[in-house]
Amino acid sequence: MTAEPQPNDPAGPWSGLFELPDPLLTPVYHLEATLGEPLDLGDVVAGHRRIVPLTGGTFTGPEISGKLVPGASADWQTILPDGTALGDVRYTLQTDSGDLLYVQARGVRHGSAEVLARLARGEEVDPTEYTFRTATQIETAAPRLDWLNKGIFVSVAARRADGVIYETYLVG
Repeated sequence: MTAEPQPNDPAGPWSGLFELPDPLLTPVYHLEATLGEPLDLGDVVAGHRRIVPLTGGTFTGPEISGKLVPGASADWQTILPDGTALGDVRYTLQTDSGDLLYVQARGVRHGSAEVLARLARGEEVDPTEYTFRTATQIETAAPRLDWLNKGIFVSVAARRADGVIYETYLVG
């Protein structure tokens, strides 16, 4: 699966540039999460700090599905002066069979000043107008899901007026 280039991605024909095989992306889950009121800490040395609780949601995928565990999930954000959001997202998922997954995603959401201002106002913005990506780690004690502990994952995300969507892929 090849992702479409985003407006802020570097330009150029990158496929086949190196001698090793290009990575493959395998879908793991699609998560739609609801958000609570942000806790605004204000301006700190690194930027404008806020904590956004993930209050619920569900995820579905080819091998796992279930729900987001509220109270154990939030995004610790730093907003830079240009509106770029740096995220340290930590959330807990519970599969339909009761297994718990701890997910930590470090990411960035950036775009033009106009698009970031619309997002900041809570407007619906087409996700093709900005870039929202994370490098994701997943941990679990479930033996049947041990492959998650050993994977490298990336997520493509979108901010909605009342929530966020993460589509997470195993890099192979």
